[in-house]
Order: sequence, then structure tokens, then C-alpha cells
Amino acid sequence: MEKITADEAAQLIQDGDAILISGSGGGHAVPEALLAAVERRFLAEGNPRGITSVSIVGIGDRAALGATHLAHEGLLKRAITSALVDSPGLVRLAAEDKIEAYTFPQGVLSQLMRDMAAGRPGLLTKTGLHSFVDPRQQGARQSARTPLDFVEVVNLAGEEWLLFKPVPVSVAFLRGTTADEDGNVTMEQEAVLGEMLAMAQATRRVGGVVVVQVKRLARRGTLCGKQVRIPGILVDFVVVDPQQRQTYATDYDPSYSGELRIPVQDIKPLPFGPRKVIVRRAAMELFPHAICNLGAGVSTGLSTIAAEEGILDDVYLTNEQGIIGGAPITGRDSGGGQNFAAMIEQPSQFDFYDGGGLDLAFLSFAEVDAQGNVNVSRFGDRIIGVGGFINIAQNARCVVFGGTLTAGDLDVAWENGRTIIRKEGRHRKFVPKLEQICYSAALGRERRQVALFVTERAVFRVGDDGLELIEIAPGLDADRDVIAHMGFRPRVAPDVKTMDARVFYPGLMGLASDLRRQPRRHRSPRVAQWHDAHHR
Repeated sequence: MEKITADEAAQLIQDGDAILISGSGGGHAVPEALLAAVERRFLAEGNPRGITSVSIVGIGDRAALGATHLAHEGLLKRAITSALVDSPGLVRLAAEDKIEAYTFPQGVLSQLMRDMAAGRPGLLTKTGLHSFVDPRQQGARQSARTPLDFVEVVNLAGEEWLLFKPVPVSVAFLRGTTADEDGNVTMEQEAVLGEMLAMAQATRRVGGVVVVQVKRLARRGTLCGKQVRIPGILVDFVVVDPQQRQTYATDYDPSYSGELRIPVQDIKPLPFGPRKVIVRRAAMELFPHAICNLGAGVSTGLSTIAAEEGILDDVYLTNEQGIIGGAPITGRDSGGGQNFAAMIEQPSQFDFYDGGGLDLAFLSFAEVDAQGNVNVSRFGDRIIGVGGFINIAQNARCVVFGGTLTAGDLDVAWENGRTIIRKEGRHRKFVPKLEQICYSAALGRERRQVALFVTERAVFRVGDDGLELIEIAPGLDADRDVIAHMGFRPRVAPDVKTMDARVFYPGLMGLASDLRRQPRRHRSPRVAQWHDAHHR
């Protein structure tokens, strides 16, 4: 292992190389100094040219950092990731058809790293079937020039599967906290673990170069071997950046890395408004010891509701980056967590999700059609990507989608528990046709999955005949206040219920007592039998 500067690391990149980049979202374990150095070199020299960026999660501050450092015509040829929204420079190039761009499911790319490390022909999975990732639809492509590569439909044992093929790798830019003189790397201050080991192994297997950015160096033999996440045998170069931040928004918070737990009352509550109303109603689907995922957007607020209502210890909240238990973080640092029981590597978290480990998934929606299909990925030139949405939505036992009924200057208030729509949103979110399908309602029905849509004024479910209105806020009229602002007429349940009035008042709802009155649900019949025998 050699210690070099970030600018020297940038000189390792050759024309046509594919850079495998670690990290998640808003700077979590992102090798920012290395990406900035590649941009400096290109602006100064005009090289390298025609490179491919590969990142499991979209990375950036939604401005100039992260993958946007690579968003220059001539420098970038292709972007392979799960989401582009964090890197507006990549969105612009893809929308203008100046680069090839793919947005694959986050779990697929994460797990694919292990298959690449082992030299297998690819990842075989059902994740993505009947979505825009399926090659019979768009094959995950987000620009016209993008070829239909990397994914195909295969039949095995009488069933359809998707085969995701290995993506190109020449250089890996990874990140840790501490490296010793032999290149062994630990991650004690990182907010996520990602898939550092698999990335390093996959790169080494094809004869690529592994560069790790760290905050500090340690003497040989002084790191605890059990804490090493990237063994020195896989590391070619180390770049030390003493100013390395934990995330783009946070210099360092020990609760993000599990070094301490914060008082629950220090978790900032959501202000009362549409988002809180939506998440409160969604939280009513919780049951004791439920294993849940909180997706991006409005649904991340469920962790703050759980803290406020005193039920964080009654359920297991997780996120796809590997946090289990505690409170997944909302806002600019979403992807991390606080007070978690465990932090595991991202591929293993997706193994658990894909295997049906989630009781409940709380996700956001952007557009929904009459069948209950969902689009969160693309709206004209606005390219978001899917992140872990497809893995989570497709495989959870119950999925609760949250969002406002309309968007764009929507102004809603509540007076004495009554919903007052002061100004309707300009854009309908329940539409006749979707540009891309990220959740297939038909596949959900086939798997007997429960799917709900919670808005600030109504609740829908996916039934046998498509979307069905099942609840409405107190004082509202279904036709005037809900259906009139949809692009289609849903089925209306014969017994439409009034949404729980507690949702629409600022005070606590009392979810803790509700939750604790419910019986525990056991997944394993053997465990249920044991509890029945020992707790009569």
C-alpha cells in the first residue's frame, strides 16, 4: 500500500475507465476528495475522457458535490446508479441525452458487487420484474442513447427471473475512517457500511486499482483486526483527508456511527402539517415488534412520530443502508440512523428484504394510476431514479405509500380536527398513465401483498379491480374534495370509513397504548407454539 494525494489518485484514471464509487446519498462514506480531484484534473487538462461512473446509491448534495463532480461533457460517457436526484449535473446530461444513464434497483447493484467479486455471471433475482427495469419495458434506461445492456429475462425452473450482468470496473474509489501502514481500513466513524469489501474484491478480481480515502493513518498492527472492513491485501493506495466529513451536512455526530445514544426527546419532532398527518395515519398500521422499512421522502418522518409517541422500542425501524432499530434519520442526512441496535452491510440488508423479511414498508409515491401502479422515478426531464424502492415495495408483506393527493402550492390546514383545503395543488398525482412503473400492483396482488395509499385527506387500497377509496378525512366530501382532483375515478368502498380524528389534532395520538393492546404476531409457527405454551 502507498499513501498518495487525491490529485495523484486522479492521475490513475485513464480514458474509458469505469470508476466504482462507494457511499450513500448525502455524503455518507462518499470519497468526496477523490471525486473533486478527478474534476480538477479534467478542467485543467481535458483528461480523462469517456469514463463510466458506477455508484450503488445516488451520491451528492443536490448541488455541486458527489457525482456531479463528474458531470462534464467529454469526461463522462455513462452513469450507472440507482438514483440520479442527488446529482443534478448527471440529471441534466441524461435528460439532454448527452450520456448513457441507467438507474437500477439499489439492492440489485449492492448484491451484484458480491457476484462480481466471486466471478459469477451476474445476479439472478425477481426484483424489477414488470417494472421499468424489466427489459420488456425500458430496461432501467434513462436516456435515449443508452443501450439495452446489463439485464435480461431468463426462465429457470418454470419461472421468470431477471439476470443482471456484471458492470464494468477499472478503479474503485472507497472510503473509511482509519487506515494503517499496511492499508487495513476501519470505518468506526462512518454513518453507513455500504459494500466496501465486495467493491474492493470485485475490483481486485479484474485487475483494477483500489484507492481508499480515509481521515487518518495508524501505525502497523495497532488496528483491531475484527474492526477491519477492507483488508490491506485489497488496497493499492490510501489518500488521507483530515477534513473528511461524516456527511455533507454533518461534520461528525457520534450518534450516527453508534458511538453513543441520544435521549429520545432530542429527536426533533415534525411540525404539524400535511406530512405529519400522512405519517401519523401510516403509523397506525404498526403492530408490536413489526419489522419495517422507512423509504425516502415523506415516509422518513415515521421515525420522528415513533419517537414522539414513545414507540421506538416497540417496533423495529430499518433502512436499506443497513440500519436496524432506533430512528432512521430524516432530512439531508437520511440514510443514516441514531440509537440503532445494529448496523450491517447493505447487501445483507437487501438479502433480508428480498427474502420477505419486512412486515411493513413505508414508502413515498409521486404518481399512481388506476390499477395502483406507482411511479417515483421519472417525470419528463426530471429524473429521480428508484433507489431501493423496487426491492422494498416488491417484497414487503404490506406496503404503505404516503404522499399528498395533489402537488404544487397545495395549502392545507386543520381547524378543530377539520380539514380545510385553502388552495388545491396544481398537479395531480393520481393520473391515467405513468411514464415509468416502479411498483407493479398486479405483481403485488399475485403475491397477496397488502398495498395502501395514505394522503392528507383520504386512504386508498389496491383491490382486485384496482384502486379503491376506503377512508376520508372528517368533514370532506369524497367526490368534491378527493375524486374531483384525480385523473381517474377509483372504486369507492361501500363502507368508506372516516379517518381517525386523532390524526388531525396537534397533540399526541396515544399510539403507545394502541400498539401495546395488540397481540404480538409471530412469523414462525414454532415460535408461536412456544409462546402459547410458556405464556398462558
